[in-house]
Amino acid sequence: MASTTTGRSVFTALLATVFLYLHFVQPSSLSAKSDPPIYVEADHMISLENKNSVLFKGNVDAKQGDVRMRSDEMTVYYTPKKKGKKKKKKTGSKQQVEKIVSVGNVEVSRDDWLGTSQKMYYINKTQQVILVNNAKAWQGPNMVSGEKIIYYIDENRSEVIGSTKTTIVDKDNEKKKSRVKMTIIPGK
Repeated sequence: MASTTTGRSVFTALLATVFLYLHFVQPSSLSAKSDPPIYVEADHMISLENKNSVLFKGNVDAKQGDVRMRSDEMTVYYTPKKKGKKKKKKTGSKQQVEKIVSVGNVEVSRDDWLGTSQKMYYINKTQQVILVNNAKAWQGPNMVSGEKIIYYIDENRSEVIGSTKTTIVDKDNEKKKSRVKMTIIPGK
């Protein structure tokens, strides 16, 4: 029974990868500088053509080049098919990824940068990974946390943003800004 489940899981992952790559994604959609293929593995995949999206569920692991995204669930939104006359163009004729939304145990990594959160938005046009809900990032041994972390893929930099939280003290509303927190491990 275990070999049947493993076989189904491998088949589902392979099918999901081929389906996403051939039908929806241009190879350059996660990285403007190179054209490596995109590999996606998950326990389950649902194509939502009426919503121009593909939903991956269960142990999702997506990789393109040196960028890797893991989560419990990932929805890939792509550009709609153009209606009307078909023009034969080699560039721009395929659908492209517009955004990716990942939920649950999110990890995004590139080289020695690692970001984690409970929700992640990837915006293709601006090449941004936006981590929210318990967002943390590590660069080597150093860690920073905040309400939101924006990682700019093309620029290889990140921005950490605090937030405004409301606390009630003796029937008065008091606004208090949360702060960005960072831990730096000095070299020896």
